[in-house]
Amino acid sequence: MSIFSRKTESDTAVADAPAGADLSHLTGDYTIDPAHSRIGFTVRHAMVTNVRGEFNEYEGKLHLDGADPSKSSAELVIKVASINTNQAQRDEHLRTGDFFAAETYPEITFRSTSAEQVGEDVYRLHGDLTIKDVTRPVTLDLEFTGAATDLYGANRAGFEGGTTVDRTDWGLTYNAALETGGVLIGEKVKLILDISAVKAA
Repeated sequence: MSIFSRKTESDTAVADAPAGADLSHLTGDYTIDPAHSRIGFTVRHAMVTNVRGEFNEYEGKLHLDGADPSKSSAELVIKVASINTNQAQRDEHLRTGDFFAAETYPEITFRSTSAEQVGEDVYRLHGDLTIKDVTRPVTLDLEFTGAATDLYGANRAGFEGGTTVDRTDWGLTYNAALETGGVLIGEKVKLILDISAVKAA
């Protein structure tokens, strides 16, 4: 995960980064800011609509290399019990052994294994996703959305994107048949990342 030639904005000033500009000054270590980020998901419900949710508690860090994207990396740790779909009964069910077994497996982790540039502002991040002690490779497509210095002087970088996974690959197999045919919960889950990361001083 790293930086492309793109506009760099500040809360106090806006400067255009010309095509091919050297953005190596953005290279460094960053911490994901949960107050301005979102780790979300959507999954098909009853064959007709989507349930949307997110995890409210997580920690993450990035190493960005503006000169060589392949040297960038990312790590993310999500607290399973913080799952939130805006429906308390459903959230409690998701924390049970039918789904995430939050007491036994309290964390979901992602650790990148490689990164590459695939477009002007797009990165492809390969890594290992671990849920319920099952680790499988996933690929995240992320767009660099800009960099800024906020009102408190912190240097930020933004990314958004995600991927689609099959939840059954991690042992999340619970389902129920519908009287009209089909199943209650889709197997494909879309993961959605909207990240604001703060550069270490």
